[in-house]
Amino acid sequence: MTIRSKVDPAILDDLVDANHILYAQSVVDGFGHVSMRHPENPERFLIARSMAPALVTAPDIVELDLDGNATQPSTPGSYLERFIHSEIYRARPDVVAVVHSHSPGIIPFGVVPDAGLKPISHMGGYLGDGVAHYEIRDTGGPATDMLVKTPELGRALATSLGRYSIVLMRGHGATMVGTASVRQAVYRAVYAEKNARLQMEALRLGTPIYLTREEAKGAALANDQNLDRAWQLWKREVRGE
Repeated sequence: MTIRSKVDPAILDDLVDANHILYAQSVVDGFGHVSMRHPENPERFLIARSMAPALVTAPDIVELDLDGNATQPSTPGSYLERFIHSEIYRARPDVVAVVHSHSPGIIPFGVVPDAGLKPISHMGGYLGDGVAHYEIRDTGGPATDMLVKTPELGRALATSLGRYSIVLMRGHGATMVGTASVRQAVYRAVYAEKNARLQMEALRLGTPIYLTREEAKGAALANDQNLDRAWQLWKREVRGE
């Protein structure tokens, strides 16, 4: 293992499970990543080395600082887009976990921002607080490869995210954050994708009736209080138990 400071194995298990669950729920494939802020040092975070999420094991977890640098020599390289995570943790002290994905249901709402990703089901209640949008051209110009692979681009993404829980990235995907746990961030990533697909289906039929702000707030609170119901099911599935 390449983590210098001691971390409870159960916490590492959650991060490993998070990688596998996001793959099993079709939020990530060979690409995408999830991280958590270090439980003992808020100036560091834990993330896998650069690899497919479904293949991550505890020894693959590395520890980085908020500049995106490894805290231990000979650490395997992590993702090019680790600056998504480092700069969000720097800008948002309340954030404890970050998920970046390219889930296909989300991408249309990033390239057609006027469509508006909105809570159509109580399971997507957290979307009622609003959805941020990130345009990489504003910082990187018209000829980037769309990847957030520099601190400057990471800071711009974190600024676009602002106070929200999700930011859509044109032609790239989305980034979701959790302020309670990595389980919350995973839940939000899974149900943002499900909500997006349901919303597109509803739009084919007519004009959807979305949750009101008050309904969405109540639903989000209820969902946060029951995260473990979904988490334990998902964990059992990916562990084959």
